[in-house]
Amino acid sequence: MNAYETDEPGGAAAPAVELTPAAAALLRTLRADHGPLMFHQSGGCCDGSAPMCYPAGEFRTGNSDVLLASLDVTGVAEPVPFWMSRSQHEVWAHTRLIVDVVEGRGSGFSLEAPEGVRFLIRSRLVGR
Repeated sequence: MNAYETDEPGGAAAPAVELTPAAAALLRTLRADHGPLMFHQSGGCCDGSAPMCYPAGEFRTGNSDVLLASLDVTGVAEPVPFWMSRSQHEVWAHTRLIVDVVEGRGSGFSLEAPEGVRFLIRSRLVGR
C-alpha cells in the first residue's frame, strides 16, 4: 500500500482521493480557464482545511507535503495532482477523501472562489 491507495475490506485497493461528478465538472471549467491544475490541502483552520485548487505549480510543495493522488478527470488532458501537508496526512491516513463542491464562497486563493462555489472534503473511514 502507498499514499495513492488505501486497503478496502476483502483486500481490494481503492483511491485515497476521489471526485464527485460536480467536482469533476468544475475542474473541467477551471482547466479551460486556467490551464493545468493542482490541489493542496494544508490542514490549517477555516479555509486552510479545505482543498485549494491552483494552477499547476503555483503552490510550492516540498518535503512537508505528500502526493496522495493524480486525479484523472474526463475531459482534462492531464491528471490533477492532489497534495496534502504531511502532518494533516498523518491524521487522515485511514480516510478516503471525496472532493465535492458546495455553494458559497471559499478562500480567495482557490481558483473556484469567483464561481460562487467552493471545494469541500467529505471523508469516509477505510480499513487498515
